[in-house]
Amino acid sequence: MEKLAPSSKIERVITFIQQQIDDRVLVAGARLPSLRQLAQQLGVSISTVIEAYARLVTAQRIEARAGAGYFVTGIRASYAFTAIAPRLDREVDPLWISRQSLEANSTHLKPGCGWLPEHWMPEDLIRKALRTVSRSATSHLVGYGQPLGFTELRHLIAQRMQMTDVMAHPDQILLTDSGTHAIDLVCRLFLNPNDVVLIDDPCYFNFHALLKTHQVKTISIPWTTTGPDLEQFSAALAHKPRLYITNSGIHNPTGGQLSLAIAYQILKMVEQTDLVIVEDDIFADLEYVPAPRYAALNGFAQVIQIGSFSKTLSASMRCGYIATQNQWVEQLIDLKIATCFNNNQLNTELIYHALTDHAYRKHVEWLKQQLALAMSKTIQNLQPLGIAPWIIPQAGMFLWCRLPDGYSAKEISKICLSQGVILAPGNAFSTHQSAEQFLRFNVAQSADQRIYQALQRAMQQLN
Repeated sequence: MEKLAPSSKIERVITFIQQQIDDRVLVAGARLPSLRQLAQQLGVSISTVIEAYARLVTAQRIEARAGAGYFVTGIRASYAFTAIAPRLDREVDPLWISRQSLEANSTHLKPGCGWLPEHWMPEDLIRKALRTVSRSATSHLVGYGQPLGFTELRHLIAQRMQMTDVMAHPDQILLTDSGTHAIDLVCRLFLNPNDVVLIDDPCYFNFHALLKTHQVKTISIPWTTTGPDLEQFSAALAHKPRLYITNSGIHNPTGGQLSLAIAYQILKMVEQTDLVIVEDDIFADLEYVPAPRYAALNGFAQVIQIGSFSKTLSASMRCGYIATQNQWVEQLIDLKIATCFNNNQLNTELIYHALTDHAYRKHVEWLKQQLALAMSKTIQNLQPLGIAPWIIPQAGMFLWCRLPDGYSAKEISKICLSQGVILAPGNAFSTHQSAEQFLRFNVAQSADQRIYQALQRAMQQLN
């Protein structure tokens, strides 16, 4: 007779008891056989039965009563696991794209989402980092860590920032739970209800949603192919805005890049005000040639830079950072402690080991090559539909496209959603609602021909 593995023996005991309960041989409140009795009955060791009973207690199928033994638990309400699907009737608002993309199942196509396909992410590298961290000091696995965050990662971020000519001491860098958490902390520090904040139009839709929660007034500045419109930016300064939130490097959703000339002129205007520029640098690793950074030109006098690692490494290992002048970092530390006490020490160490592995550099180079190929292919696939790029980005994953005259991105997105294709309609990115004819495509998620078939059907339906 073949010997069972220890785990198989435990599973056999669990299956036996569960079957007894399901068949109502053992009803709610019934006492289970003693450890010795069941071990003899099933021909296993007492330790096997102990482990099986412990797992059943954890699963709430049985309960242990001190001095009395084990008993079947009472009847508990059971809840069916229903499949969550995108809501077809949801209004297209700034959170429409996120909710639809996150709630969709694996059968949906997501050319409108903001992340890379899972099979593009460096799982082997992450598993290696997990093994390394699991062997590290216990304090890193269970402790809070220091308020600024994991020292080694802050030093690494400071070194990485030098590639875009941004000079920051590690003590000027505060780790957060994510890039969104970083922006939220900055908003908590600087904003009061009814304050004015400048944003690009179009801009990352979550900027709209987050600023709404802070009850501020927003003024949107048209984004041109080289940066914000200078004339409208200058006019908006009359409203004494507190913050200007924008992307440095690769702009979301247009894929454009700030020019050096525009950056200098924006900073010259800002120097005469109390405005603070918050530049989101989340796509830095995807650039071929770094665009100008306000933080490099201003030295953090009126600039805060934030970033994270979710786009190129992992969305599950959440971690972001804030880099700015020491005075503001000190205030942000207090806010961080008050609102979340500390960031995830385990995640920060995992990210540090992944980023310092030589395989990460190779992974990023591979990503940039794949994105360049995907960009070209997506443009080619959209051309027969008359959907044209606003600009052809130099790098990154986003392609901002104009629909032919007479078509509504909102209506096309709703029709395509009913066909299992999640798009990103332009007005979700626009405060002025001036992007009704635009769609943002994530080229890394746009390879499947069913996307273009769904687009064609939607356009025919609206024709």
